[in-house]
Amino acid sequence: MSDKSFLAWPFFESQHRELSEQLEAWCRAELPRDHSDVDATCVQLVRDLGKAGFLKGTAGDHIDVRSLCLIRETLARHDGLADFAFAMQGLGTGAISLYGSDEQKQWLDRTRRGEAISAFALSEPRSGSDVAQLDTTAERDGDSYRLNGEKTWISNGGIADIYTVFARTGEGPGAKGLSAFLVPADTPGLEIRERLESVAPHPLARLGFNNMVLPASALIGQPGQGFRIAMSVLDVFRSTVGAAALGFARRALEESLSRSRSRELFGATLSDLQMVQGHLADMALNVDAAALLVYRAAWTKDQGAERVTREAAMAKLFATDQAQQVIDQAVQLHGGDGVRKGHIIESLYREIRALRIYEGASDVQKVVIARSMLAEE
Repeated sequence: MSDKSFLAWPFFESQHRELSEQLEAWCRAELPRDHSDVDATCVQLVRDLGKAGFLKGTAGDHIDVRSLCLIRETLARHDGLADFAFAMQGLGTGAISLYGSDEQKQWLDRTRRGEAISAFALSEPRSGSDVAQLDTTAERDGDSYRLNGEKTWISNGGIADIYTVFARTGEGPGAKGLSAFLVPADTPGLEIRERLESVAPHPLARLGFNNMVLPASALIGQPGQGFRIAMSVLDVFRSTVGAAALGFARRALEESLSRSRSRELFGATLSDLQMVQGHLADMALNVDAAALLVYRAAWTKDQGAERVTREAAMAKLFATDQAQQVIDQAVQLHGGDGVRKGHIIESLYREIRALRIYEGASDVQKVVIARSMLAEE
């Protein structure tokens, strides 16, 4: 049974503890799922999460980040693909929630019910962490925009119903000339050029925009506001990446505790060996320290802070890096089983790696943290 003592921390209120209980019960009944057909499973997970009411907080005028983090942590502990399905419903619609018009926000009812799948199309072949360098263009053409370019490593690419797409509209150099657009999947000119595979199977794709025409009403916010929109969305959702890593780490620690109590070596259980006890202590320390950073960032945002750039970057950086170490240690404690295909530890080992890259790689988070401190006077 996973440690739930952290729910007594002052970061949380009664509704968060109730949410945790409800979701835990749902996860025990519904997860894990069969991942042999990733697209179909992801679509079904979105529908089921929507039907159960767990997608309600992913979009809207008020997003409770602590709830998002609790949900991602719990889902990740049970099934990495379930966490992925949930997370993208929030990230994919974040720009609409924060900056969308009333007409655009009509999509949110469908995404919260799990009837429409969303995607966040920011990364490009030449610009991943350096958003200001993106090459996709959106040229104004009367009452419309004409988009040309390419996006890659787009989560839910190929199965999404709507995409939030960032493109260069040219109001200024670099970050000052970007804008965001709402793009329905059936828009002519949107191409799924390649489906991408990763070590942890998720729906991923390379997208192309071939003279794709969008009405001016597809613009999210104002022209030239795209960089601000992207950073605002990441400010909300970056700490939830740390929460997912925390869920993976908690599961690895759970499995390692069980293994150390039952596995015999040199006439004793693993748990009797001081070296193993030291490893378990390190794992527990990293899990609790990550949880404190994750829920500090979430609580700070929920208290009304306009930006939590440094707090979210710290949470994401520390939680993902430490989860990698916790899971790697779990592999060692499980021996051959830790790398056996289909074993939970092997699955966790594959799942965690991407979290240290997407929504800002670990080294980029260090730059973000340093710059935020240097900017203070």
